[in-house]
Formats: sequence, C-alpha cells, structure tokens
Amino acid sequence: MKVSYLDHSGILVECKDRYYVFDYYKGELPPLDRKKEVLVFCSHCHGDHYNPKIFDLLDGRGMRYRAVLANDINDEKRLSKIERSFVEPNQCYRLAGGVRVETLLSNDSGVAFIVSSDDGIVYHGGDLNDWYWEGEPEEENRELRAIFHTEIGKIKGRHFDIAFVPLDPRLEAHYADGLLYFLERVDCDAVFPIHYWGEPDVIRHFLTEYPQYSSRIKNTETAKGEEI
Repeated sequence: MKVSYLDHSGILVECKDRYYVFDYYKGELPPLDRKKEVLVFCSHCHGDHYNPKIFDLLDGRGMRYRAVLANDINDEKRLSKIERSFVEPNQCYRLAGGVRVETLLSNDSGVAFIVSSDDGIVYHGGDLNDWYWEGEPEEENRELRAIFHTEIGKIKGRHFDIAFVPLDPRLEAHYADGLLYFLERVDCDAVFPIHYWGEPDVIRHFLTEYPQYSSRIKNTETAKGEEI
C-alpha cells in the first residue's frame, strides 16, 4: 500500500486494485489510475472531515467511486446521485471486492474506520481521541477519556498495517495522550499522525519526547506515495 497525505486528516491510500480516500478536507490529489475504483470514507459531519468537493475532484478525473459515510452526515441533496453507504458505530460491513469495514464509536462525532482487504488492514481514527482539554470540567475530560479507552480496548492486540491517529497540539500538555495509548496497546507497523492543524512540528516534538516509537511513527507531512 502507498500513502499520500492530503491535508489535516485527509489521506489517500493506494492499493493494488483500488484507492481509499479518508476524511478529505482540502488539498490536491496526486495522479490517479482510472482503472482503479475509489472508496471515499468520511468519519463524521464536521467540515474539516467531510467536504463534498472530493466528489467533484473525482468526477473531474473520470474516476469510479463509492462513498462510505458516518450516519451523522446529512447532505442528501449532494449525495443523492452518488453510490453510498451510511455506517453506524460498532458495526461490521462487507463491501464488493472483498473489502470489510468495521467501525468504532467516536467520542466526538461519527466513527473511526477499520478497513480490511487482501492488501492489508488500515485504521483511521477520525475524531476518536483522548480529548483531554485543559480548563474544561474534569468530569467531562474523564468521560471522553473513558470512551476512548473503551473503543481502543476493542482492538487491543490486533495487528494493523497502517494507522492514522490524531496528534492535536491544541491539547497542550495532553497532546500525545491518545497516540501514546494507541501505540502501547495496538500492534501497527506504520502510524501516521493526523489532525495536527497545520503544525507538523508536533510530530518532531513527539519523536524527540518519545524516541522509542521512532521506528513506527511516520512523518505524515512528507508522505507522497510512501510505500508501506
């Protein structure tokens, strides 16, 4: 599989017979092979994760595509002409072509995705993260953390080829809590931080603070067809 970073949480994964596009927000698509189908995944309705412009971009390239959307996305007028499936948290779906999609419950909105095929297993967290906000009520922070721990616990010990996990500098001292929890419990060959709001230095900072994960953490910012 080959990984290309689009922007924010937007990722393109190229497989042998298809592409996955996760949470397109903005950014340029690389050249695409029109012989391959595109599966467009949108984890939830927030504007930095769901942008219907992705369908216009794919139409402009003459690509065949299907959309897999969290069920909190309400855009029926735009989506009425698109082959689409709506998914709920903590469910499993089988798509044509031997693709299996599992979902986890996000503690913000929508779902996280686990996508399996003969090419490998990919995790995209969407907005599932340890959202511990300084200055917010402790009870709320603990509730969000508990949900995150519960959902990641459902995949504890499973092997993933690639994972895309939030690393959000807005959380200040708690910026790495979610990524650390994921790394300590989930077996994954390559982990790409996402959702860092145009501050890629947070990846370097993380690796300086936690060098023991340098073999697994990838520089998302430079992923332009990086083969995994």
